[in-house]
Amino acid sequence: MEIYGTLGPACADAGVLAEMFDQGMTGVRLNLSHTTLRDAAPRLEALDRAAARQGVRPKLLIDMQGPELRIGALAAPLTLTEGETVLLGGEGLPVPETILPVLRPGQQALMDDGKLLLQVQSAGGDGARALVLRGGVLQSRKSLALPGTDIRPPAVTEEDLANLRDAAALGVTGVMQPFVRGRKDLLAVRRAMDGAGCRHVKLLAKIENLDGVEKLPELLPLADEIVIARGDLGNAGPLWQLPALQKRIAAACRAQAKPFMVVTQLLASMEQNPVPTRAEVSDIFNAVLDGAASLMVTGETAAGRHPVQVIRYLVHTAREAEDFLKGDISCDARTDR
Repeated sequence: MEIYGTLGPACADAGVLAEMFDQGMTGVRLNLSHTTLRDAAPRLEALDRAAARQGVRPKLLIDMQGPELRIGALAAPLTLTEGETVLLGGEGLPVPETILPVLRPGQQALMDDGKLLLQVQSAGGDGARALVLRGGVLQSRKSLALPGTDIRPPAVTEEDLANLRDAAALGVTGVMQPFVRGRKDLLAVRRAMDGAGCRHVKLLAKIENLDGVEKLPELLPLADEIVIARGDLGNAGPLWQLPALQKRIAAACRAQAKPFMVVTQLLASMEQNPVPTRAEVSDIFNAVLDGAASLMVTGETAAGRHPVQVIRYLVHTAREAEDFLKGDISCDARTDR
């Protein structure tokens, strides 16, 4: 079982990373929607020091920009209040120009994995006015989803190509491609990886939309691992349908003996709290029972208050599930492995 944390300000210190490795973390993810490999050099150096200290050789995954839509850079975190109207584009909230032509009255916009919800009231010129239906604090470069639209950005951006050219030299072991829409996306990424000297680096396909779910049979032979990325996948339809989508993807991977990873909000409450909810540990346990080869946390370690404890609960719960599968579970509440 591979256990991944995400690099970020909360775990940028080599000492913290060493403790995370000590708890059982086997690899890390670097989200390149917020930085570049070169700019992340100090964090990668801290990672190397921590790994050397603990005597481990961690896997390093880079999460590409790909065709994912995101909010642009903000001068400071922005509080959106329910009932207020905001401008998207132009002099307002920075959004990709490619979305402006599809914004129509009634179109909904989900931001930051669906935490915030806006609805377009009027559109025209260089922007659109939208009503905040579900408010919150919005930060730079958070995800943006427009349910029901069909926007087709290129699979590989110029920034992705630049990062791939640095990947092999910086020890990258896996490339995570977001929002995979079909085999053409994975073929394009693989060509770019081969051209950048990353022929032996693994390719992980993130399933984050219904296109990816429907095209899964053609993706399985091309990807080294499938990632059930529940953040944006949960925006692809009513949230209550997400568990069925997760089960469907997991079953397809098992049938083809394809490793898969489960990610997003495994321990979301621990961004603030030192102990997870009972529902969260049950979610992790069931993901392992469904056959997950890897588990990954994101904001919990990148920006949360308790990154070491996050890894501790993730590892212990996964091990308990593995023991359950082997029929080796003691139910001894005193055991602390």
